[in-house]
Amino acid sequence: MQSKATTVDAYLAELPAARRSALDTLRHLILTTVPAAEETMMYGMPAYRIGNVVCGLASQKHHMAFYCCDDIIEKYRSRLGKLDCGKGCIRFRQLEELPLEVVSSILQDVSALTK
Repeated sequence: MQSKATTVDAYLAELPAARRSALDTLRHLILTTVPAAEETMMYGMPAYRIGNVVCGLASQKHHMAFYCCDDIIEKYRSRLGKLDCGKGCIRFRQLEELPLEVVSSILQDVSALTK
């Protein structure tokens, strides 16, 4: 669901506590793994520009999602287990379902695309 929030902090503040905590953890992972990432709001969700490449986060009606380049997600598909992956996104209901070490590797690959 798209938000009308104009900042990531405002977006997170709209969420229930468990989702806010999960997406804040991912936010911190993105900014730590790719410190050059520029945080912004795009399409009603938090987005991170790394050069021309963008990744994003969202709280949807029935899940949360991490968005990234579909080629990179496909590269890591076997390490994502039974998670529901779409073209360019990884869907999860709880943060514990999401292997953060794989997300970190995905972010490192995204960062490498900008070099």
